[in-house]
Amino acid sequence: MKVISSIILIITIFFASIDIKAQTNQNINAATKMMSSDKKLTIGGYGQIDFNQPINNDNISNGKLDVHRMVLLFGYRFNDRLSFVSEIEFEHVKEVYVEQAFLDYSINSYVNIRGGLMLVPMGIINEFHEPTTFNGVERPLIDKYINPTTWREIGFGITGTIPELSMKYQAYVMNGFSSYTDGAKLSGKYGMRKGRQKGAESFIRTPVFAGRIDYFGILGLNLGFSTYIGKTQSSLFSNLDKSDNPLLLSADSSIVGMTMFGFDAKYNKNGFSLRGQMYYTMLSNTIQYNNFTSSDGDLNDLGESMYGYYIEAGYDVFHQVEKIKSQLITFVRYSAYDTQNTVTDGIIKDQDYNVQVITAGIGWKPVPGVAVKADIQFSKPESSSTYNKVFDAGIAVWF
Repeated sequence: MKVISSIILIITIFFASIDIKAQTNQNINAATKMMSSDKKLTIGGYGQIDFNQPINNDNISNGKLDVHRMVLLFGYRFNDRLSFVSEIEFEHVKEVYVEQAFLDYSINSYVNIRGGLMLVPMGIINEFHEPTTFNGVERPLIDKYINPTTWREIGFGITGTIPELSMKYQAYVMNGFSSYTDGAKLSGKYGMRKGRQKGAESFIRTPVFAGRIDYFGILGLNLGFSTYIGKTQSSLFSNLDKSDNPLLLSADSSIVGMTMFGFDAKYNKNGFSLRGQMYYTMLSNTIQYNNFTSSDGDLNDLGESMYGYYIEAGYDVFHQVEKIKSQLITFVRYSAYDTQNTVTDGIIKDQDYNVQVITAGIGWKPVPGVAVKADIQFSKPESSSTYNKVFDAGIAVWF
């Protein structure tokens, strides 16, 4: 955690040295783009095709070619106030998901009422996950295990922009993770990822709160703070007799309390870009949960806390060349995460879950909606003295 404190100090000093100027919020994702359209019906999409090749001097490994995702976007504006936004995602050619489906009612720029299947407003990538908006072929690994992108649930709430304060806010009451459905959904290995309900016949007993504040009052800079507070959901509460104390105790043991905080920052100027984000998650009732969900003598290993962070720097090589309208962006990213930052008594920390990752690559954008990318990723768990290496290449589109 000393590393995280040092990073925060460096970022704070850097941002404090920047001249403060008014600016408009330039954060645009697919949903925002569709709602800002003047057309009644808006159709769009984004997708990525990837190539992943493990590199090992001692072994020969097949590479993987994959149409990782293709997402179709449909938005409809009923009138000047009411809009509907949806995303239908095809993953790996054969899997189909509804990624977003919500109504947005605009009272004014300060207050919008929103309800349906929505993205949890946590971090950069979960809301801005279109493949042309981030560097690298794959999303950062902390946005897989700590903030399980793409993370979405059903709920309702309010969102809006306060231009006088250069702030944007979101506040939602939503459905939470599933911690138990015919077995444990949460673990040290996968973190919270397998607990996402995704709006697919989701069950709920206690809602959670998810909120975010963005500040964009410094030219080229966006600062975000996110929070998520609540309890997980368990299928054991279905048709449960209130007088059946043993079953009530079992159901209570299948629930985990969760408090998650996130901070992120993006800065762009003169072709240079900096971005970073960090998450810290605290979990409660994990002793009871691990004991209850253990089977065949194997103790479940969900930790009491987990964290993840990354810092990234990039530069557009073509920025100073007026005749070249495309972008050629080089970048390097350092990230680290641990899904067992702290554990309860009886759990032995698995150093495979404490991972450092270095990613370096390049991306060419002939137009803003197309990117051709390549990178090499070095990852090393604490249990290993050597880095695992993977070469990635791919194409990404967004229209």
